[in-house]
Amino acid sequence: MSERRPAALGRALVTHLRGALEAPRLELAEPPAVLSGGFDTEIFAIRLRGAPPAFSRPLVLRLLRPHHDAVMVVREQATQNTVADQGYPAPRVLLASADATPLGAPFLVMERVGGASLIAGGVLGMARVLADLQLRLHALDAAPLRRALGAAGTFDGYLDGLGRRIDEAGLTGLASLLGWLRACRPPPTGAAAICHGDLHPQNVLVEQGVVTGVLDWPNALVADPLFDVGSTLNLLRFVPAGIIPLSPPLRWLAPLGQPLLARQYLARYRAQRPIDDARLAYYRLAAGLRALVRAGEVRRRSAGALPNGLDRSPYAARLLAHAGRVSGLAVTLPCEH
Repeated sequence: MSERRPAALGRALVTHLRGALEAPRLELAEPPAVLSGGFDTEIFAIRLRGAPPAFSRPLVLRLLRPHHDAVMVVREQATQNTVADQGYPAPRVLLASADATPLGAPFLVMERVGGASLIAGGVLGMARVLADLQLRLHALDAAPLRRALGAAGTFDGYLDGLGRRIDEAGLTGLASLLGWLRACRPPPTGAAAICHGDLHPQNVLVEQGVVTGVLDWPNALVADPLFDVGSTLNLLRFVPAGIIPLSPPLRWLAPLGQPLLARQYLARYRAQRPIDDARLAYYRLAAGLRALVRAGEVRRRSAGALPNGLDRSPYAARLLAHAGRVSGLAVTLPCEH
């Protein structure tokens, strides 16, 4: 799907919602506004009038990009509503459609929460907020989400899904790492937890020092909580500072501050939950494989014309080097052209 013009998208959305919500007088209160972010989706802020009460508040429309499985929007709805039901600050999804017919792509409509990204407020307290949010998430009852997502939402399902993607994209240089993860998986210790899978400062909204929302849940699964810790550590440690939206002084300091932020985050989490370093090393590689598979798929699709800052950055190369050091394998991606 090409990028949709907001006006045409708004008309299609109104037509669909009038029927889906049995609200023939429903209309847009203002044109959809493009929101930043979203590697997997196009994101718009919308307001409606003549809609049922739940839809008469500020809303967000997320349209899935074409290379993703349409079931992703249904998974996001199940995940966000499950954690919101337990009091976690995730926006509630009001409507999800895996059918691309109404808007040209699968989509979901969810509550829009106020606030700015955690990173916009600078680095002070960032490690504490991230660790505390993750500890709170890992303390939730995972059973409802396990039932909602089924086998695909488990760690086994995660590895199986990556295996299919590696085969379909011909990413032979990653197959050995997947085999290593299957062979070296540590035995379970304790209960599995709800894992966000992509928790970093840009996915946390705050307002006047209070967290208002945790965003972007398509990578959530029920797994060892160290999978989530490993994912966040990879992001804090390896995402290049140049693509993080910081003011110039903070951007200059970021290469020095990132290792410190990662250490502070891990220390905060470790103070509340014991961490086995060998298990953490394993789950860092397991979380990193998803990003490497994505990078390989993008290179296959784009023939070298990498479309966004993260895919053009050294992030994948840093993950590759880390994977090689830990596993001892020669892990590779398709060459850039």
